[in-house]
Amino acid sequence: MEPLIGLLGVIVVGLAVGRLSILGVSFGTSAILFVAIVAGHYGLKVSDGFGQLGLAVFVYSVGISAGPTFFRGLASRGRSMAIISAAIVMTGGLVAWGAARVFSLPPDLTGGLMAGAMTSTPALGAITQHAANASEVAVGFGVAYSIGIVSVVLFVQIALRMLRPRPVEANQAVATLDPSRIQRLVVEIVNPVIVGSSPSDVDAFANSACQISRIRIDNRWRPLPPRYRFCAGDRLMLVGTVADSRLVAQTLGTVQVEGDVLLDADRERKSVVVTSPDIYGRSLKELSLRSRYGVTVVRIRRHELEFVPSGQTVIDFGDTLTLVGESEALAKMESVMGHRPRALVETDLLSLIGGIAIGILVGTISVDAGPVSMSLGLAGGPLVVGLILGHFRRIGPIRGSFPPAAQLLLTEGGLALFLADAGIDAGADLLEVLSNHGLSLVMTSFLIATVPMLVGFLIARHRYQLDILQTLGATCGGMTSTPGLAVLTDASDSSECVTSYVAAYPVALVLITLAAPILVQLLGG
Repeated sequence: MEPLIGLLGVIVVGLAVGRLSILGVSFGTSAILFVAIVAGHYGLKVSDGFGQLGLAVFVYSVGISAGPTFFRGLASRGRSMAIISAAIVMTGGLVAWGAARVFSLPPDLTGGLMAGAMTSTPALGAITQHAANASEVAVGFGVAYSIGIVSVVLFVQIALRMLRPRPVEANQAVATLDPSRIQRLVVEIVNPVIVGSSPSDVDAFANSACQISRIRIDNRWRPLPPRYRFCAGDRLMLVGTVADSRLVAQTLGTVQVEGDVLLDADRERKSVVVTSPDIYGRSLKELSLRSRYGVTVVRIRRHELEFVPSGQTVIDFGDTLTLVGESEALAKMESVMGHRPRALVETDLLSLIGGIAIGILVGTISVDAGPVSMSLGLAGGPLVVGLILGHFRRIGPIRGSFPPAAQLLLTEGGLALFLADAGIDAGADLLEVLSNHGLSLVMTSFLIATVPMLVGFLIARHRYQLDILQTLGATCGGMTSTPGLAVLTDASDSSECVTSYVAAYPVALVLITLAAPILVQLLGG
């Protein structure tokens, strides 16, 4: 009973310390590791198994969360972000390898330094499972983690101060030209090339965040008919971002100036929640909702964010769709979409336990690569299975989605158990590791944190010509640094940095989790 109380006490104190903010930076759940190292140094012991269970739950939840965007990002606009992330992770591995050779650092300690400097707790878990001396991994992570956080935060602040336009000018530009703002636009069809075509036949709609919501008939705005084809002189209402709706309008015809637009929103618009497996996981183009049911998806609300979809937008479980159509057509859509709001708060225990169990089994599979035998381990196996399930959303009876609150609890709870266990084990060796390697640990941590960050920044800025906010967002994502993103969002009202971060982060998270154990094995060989 006493070890269990001690473990819970470490978690409680660590969470309390993690909420403290120092110069605007807090350590969050990772503070548990520092508290646990101190507790382990003074002799606290806990039973085996808690940390392994926590690690499996944590990385599986991370995979489920990253799955919907990871593979999709590799095959779409996120390709540039994926390359930036891969360059950052690869550079971090090369710097760690070089520092280990120069300073004669043990492989396990080097792996911990790499995970800490790049602020990746999943990588810490993955390395721990392959390490001969897990306590060295945790000590290295503890030393490098704070250096990694501070390095990214300072880098972002310096870059913003040196390269960003003056705040007044930037805010004015965002206010007047924000391309992501959603607007309505009325356009008259005058382009003879598209006359007789359906909206799905026009390339401008394929990848544009713009939809046709209504058509002007007898001086009244009506939902677009299911089999509509463009006719010269038709007046259509577009809903989309400023940038995309203007682009589509140029393709269709001329923009019209309208006064107050009266819409029958009560009978011709409806919001439904997607819970049907026949709907989620498929793109709007595949679903052909307008031709099949006579409705148009004009907006999607996902994780508290609302946006206008394109034809390539893939519907996720739990999306709230805003539909426009005739009242008779809308009445059928709840059964088509599933519309079980209660399903959004239900956690399928079979899927959770079954998915983790499959991940653990996959992690035990060993592959011989020359002199080195590799396996995904307790961290990599559940992560990969979580990614696959998160991408497909369901495979057989196993569902790859959980309610946001449950997913957050599983992620944070599993991480808390793992960090407490790893820190307590590392505490006994803390002084010995520090006395043997001393200043070289700090120097290595600083190099691993800064060199990859500079490489990612230069690639984003000069290879892909991203603006400063997009560049810093991608760099923070590649470094898996949430504190760095927090500095960006505090300094700007634009969503560009968040978009870049979200595109880069899952790729970096997965790559460093898989690459870090390989680095340790190569150094050990």
